[in-house]
Amino acid sequence: MKLDTPRLPAEFVYSTAGLAALIDALSSTDHVAIDAERASGFRYSQRAYLIQLAIRDKGIWLIDPVAQDMDLAELAEVLRPKTWLLHAATQDLPCLAELGITPSKLIDTELSARLCGLERVGLGSLCEALLEIELAKEHSAADWSQRPLSDAMVAYAALDVDVMFDLWDAISALLQQQNKLSWAQEEFDHLVGFKPKPLSPQPWMNLPGMSKVKEPAKIKIAASLWKTRDTEAKSRDIAPGRLIPDRSITAAVMQHPKTKNELAQNKEFNGRESRSKLNLWWSAIESAVDLEISTEPLDRSDSIPNHKSWERRFPEAHARLEQLRPRMVEKAEELGLPVENLLTPDFLRRVAFEPQSDIKQQLENLGARKWQIEIATEVIVRGLAAVEHPAV
Repeated sequence: MKLDTPRLPAEFVYSTAGLAALIDALSSTDHVAIDAERASGFRYSQRAYLIQLAIRDKGIWLIDPVAQDMDLAELAEVLRPKTWLLHAATQDLPCLAELGITPSKLIDTELSARLCGLERVGLGSLCEALLEIELAKEHSAADWSQRPLSDAMVAYAALDVDVMFDLWDAISALLQQQNKLSWAQEEFDHLVGFKPKPLSPQPWMNLPGMSKVKEPAKIKIAASLWKTRDTEAKSRDIAPGRLIPDRSITAAVMQHPKTKNELAQNKEFNGRESRSKLNLWWSAIESAVDLEISTEPLDRSDSIPNHKSWERRFPEAHARLEQLRPRMVEKAEELGLPVENLLTPDFLRRVAFEPQSDIKQQLENLGARKWQIEIATEVIVRGLAAVEHPAV
């Protein structure tokens, strides 16, 4: 069945009176489906431009947190003790938290689907596979900051929460069949405190190809162009990549132009405003020489060397990882879930690089969940023993 419009009645919350009616409706339920639409790729900020809420068998409410001058504090207070149903929670939690809306309990249908071993875990794919419902998804990459929203965009937004209760019913049944419901609950509890990774102190070093750049002068050009683009994008609330993409900054770095004309002639230095703002970009390159930044690699005392260098630099750690990784993959296949959900790859590499005497405690300190620790510890201990005693 193709679903182009929501099955539940949907209404916009335009006023404090509408908000009060929504808050009153929420008093009758312990669960709420929630989603947020951003304008990634269009705007600098990651703010929510639309919030969708659904109450099972009752209705859908669409809130515009930008255009409508409403205080959402009371809504946040009412929502906090509810159990939230989200899909890919880590995408929506930060922009909702920016509005002061945070959960105390949640369910993530995407994460649940991964634990069930389902290969395609997008909302549309899951609805087709588990509910035999085809969702209209043509607005997934739309500019949600535009106003007014089209009728099709409104329908798309409402559908995202309309199906959540049915979808959770289907996925929770699978989790129960596979004896994984308790695993999922541990993951949900962990997600409640989710916070996105902070911006790197040297974000320009994450540009494509920059890991190979060692010359301080070129690193300064990358930093200056990145900072200039970021300042311009922030002041105009536009996605930085819509000015010039990352690859254009890298192209300028590799070229190291001596004149503005040289930069203009660089065909790989492109983008919407690569030429209209040429003076701005050239000024950034000219001033790079005076930029006071560190051109040395970051001191990451809490990090470990890149595992790709271990075979040459740390052969013992490499041998341990070569034993542990395939064993973990085999165990994940046996359990019917992705290996990265069985144990975060970085945790496994850290254990392989410097295993401690108490592997269980080490995994707990790293942040692994109880169910992961119970399964992974035995796999790791046996793998480490095989390194020490190859006959094992």
